[in-house]
Amino acid sequence: MNKIYSIVFLLLATSIIGCGSKNLSVDSSEMDIMVGQMVMVGFRGMDAAPDSFIVKDIRDAKIGGVILFSKDCALNSTERNISDYKQVEDLTASLQKQARIPLFVAADQEGGLICRFAVDRGFPSSLSAAELGNSGDLKAAFRAGKAAGKTLSSVGVNVDFAPVVDVNRNAVNPVIAALQRSFSDDPVIVADFAKAFIDGLHSEKVISCLKHFPGHGSSAGDSHKGFTDVTDSWSEDELIPYRKLINDHKVDMVMTAHIYNNKLDKKYPATLSRSVITGLLRNELGFKGVVVTDDMQMQAVSGEFGFKDSVFRAVDAGADILLFGNNLIYEPGLGIKAVGAIKELVREGRISERRIRQSYERIMLLKNQSTLRIN
Repeated sequence: MNKIYSIVFLLLATSIIGCGSKNLSVDSSEMDIMVGQMVMVGFRGMDAAPDSFIVKDIRDAKIGGVILFSKDCALNSTERNISDYKQVEDLTASLQKQARIPLFVAADQEGGLICRFAVDRGFPSSLSAAELGNSGDLKAAFRAGKAAGKTLSSVGVNVDFAPVVDVNRNAVNPVIAALQRSFSDDPVIVADFAKAFIDGLHSEKVISCLKHFPGHGSSAGDSHKGFTDVTDSWSEDELIPYRKLINDHKVDMVMTAHIYNNKLDKKYPATLSRSVITGLLRNELGFKGVVVTDDMQMQAVSGEFGFKDSVFRAVDAGADILLFGNNLIYEPGLGIKAVGAIKELVREGRISERRIRQSYERIMLLKNQSTLRIN
């Protein structure tokens, strides 16, 4: 069966299951498929050898996505997944062949300093979000999105974790302002430039992802490294880009931030907060699409919460895809571990089958609507 048609078949089958009694249980094979789609992992290697850990994650854990990096942080190496056009094209094609359902293949291709497909690997140069915003030229933002989309689609990458819609509220922010990742300190300008960038990505059939909800632009810390509190610096107008883009039906995915804000949740950072994801993003702002976490191995989560507990909290909060970059710390077989943790939580009754089905249906709908490029 053609893979795209397989998506339609499985989505319809799942919808039929959901129309019956809310207590109706799915069999183990269906649960394996649904849970697997909720996990995205990074991996080491320039190819997809049959005995590699990533192939086992795809084949045995049925994970729904992978993320590519140009550098290996744990090894402090410039070799990870990306060498040149042909190598990446071969890699993504090999990975897709292992998948029963087409994979989300993702990368951070924002522009400027944050580019996994960079000039030193033979890919085109690009402007940062700050440079685009300062230019005042929305057409340039569209061209930048289109160029990023063309690069990604040509090598089989179908999800760009971009654009950043953080509002530039702290000039010394080490993870946003210092890296020129924000379009502006004006949320309306951020929304306008993000919309143009998204239109460019969409013109090349690449899925976009807004980040980092509910706003990382005012932080003084780096959530990669530890607990990051924005309680005293965050303001509600940092939600304006999300509100405008959701209302304009431009949002494919939203990535959560690992920031803590006592005004939004007194106990948990945004990624693990039901108040933030389900309450604010879904109920108040009306977002019905796919929510993906930022890297669950970042210290703001992994350094504060245990593995299984953080998985539970993220899913219970309303996240659809749990992202494990497997780069800050490398763990072979991480996909199998993550899928196993979710399935165990379902068996224990801490996560309902209905909750898993909600995420699965959102993921499958996006995969079907986007007609993923399979090389």
